[in-house]
Amino acid sequence: MIIPPSPHSSIRADRVTDWLRPRLGRAVGLAYLAALLLPGPGQWLRHTHSLPHTELPLHTAPLLLSLVLFSAGLQVPVRALGQLLRRPRALLAGLLLHLGAPLLIIPLVAFLLRRSPDTDGGSGLVTAMILIVAMPVAAGATVWTGKGDGDQPTMVGLVLASTLVSPLTIPATVGALAPLLSGGYTDALGTAGHTMNSGFALTQVVLPCAAGLACRLALSVRGLSAALRWVTPVALAGSMVLTYTNASGALGAVLAHPRPLLLIAAPVVAAIVCALSFAVGRLAARVLRLDAPAASSLTLACGMNNSSASAVLITTTLPDKPHLLLPVLAYGLFQKTAANRVVRMTRPRRPPCPAS
Repeated sequence: MIIPPSPHSSIRADRVTDWLRPRLGRAVGLAYLAALLLPGPGQWLRHTHSLPHTELPLHTAPLLLSLVLFSAGLQVPVRALGQLLRRPRALLAGLLLHLGAPLLIIPLVAFLLRRSPDTDGGSGLVTAMILIVAMPVAAGATVWTGKGDGDQPTMVGLVLASTLVSPLTIPATVGALAPLLSGGYTDALGTAGHTMNSGFALTQVVLPCAAGLACRLALSVRGLSAALRWVTPVALAGSMVLTYTNASGALGAVLAHPRPLLLIAAPVVAAIVCALSFAVGRLAARVLRLDAPAASSLTLACGMNNSSASAVLITTTLPDKPHLLLPVLAYGLFQKTAANRVVRMTRPRRPPCPAS
């Protein structure tokens, strides 16, 4: 006998989701503050633990990332992708820009950092930026498109396309940019690259998103509605725990070994890379003469990368370099700020009220 869900519990889940969504920015800030004041639990979550009474390992950060990406796949309007067959230009341009822009931006940033007083020429910051820009388009970009006047089918297509090809493109991007590094960071990036070649992008990015898509297609309308009521708020909460966990690794290391120069350089470099990425997308949209909705989606796709995936990759493959998480956290904040600006610029304005 199947017991239907209580309508009161469904209403509560909807209210939790509606309450969380507009407060995500403040929730991220609170997660950073909690990581600064109480990093212990987050640092404990960063390590591998065994399930009670078993020898099975539990990797908290990858598990939370899978939950977030599964929820993203579950929310993708797959049937809307059929519209892309009639006008694929924005999709192809967005995918090419997302893959090609890092090959222009990161060498420029690396050149500028080599003139800094850092002994390794800023290789640590460049390593973090490489691991960010190599990731697929963030699934959250579809949320920002929905807030404005963006082309939602194109945005969804860019998220899915960049995710599906990520097992090939992530190692390729990392391999192409690795010669820019010096010192031990070349080996560190090689370690991360080995992990990506061994299936990180497939198991931690593609499969959870694909599982969400498959569930969406398999469920009835009523079943999908019920699933979204519970999966969405749980995934949002999991995203906050993941943010806190990643921030604990970065800020805990900063507190243990203060590096004032890194605290200044990390947000500056992250802001430069983020601004250049959005600028390249906006310029390309103008050159291609795309309409406002497609231009908005193209700009977001070029600037919004899955920073959570790069943070998990650093946590799992480079646990001895938690300071690399600092520019990743900064980039995550900056890309949300830039996306909000893009949305406000493309949001249709309400006509003025006629004078009475």
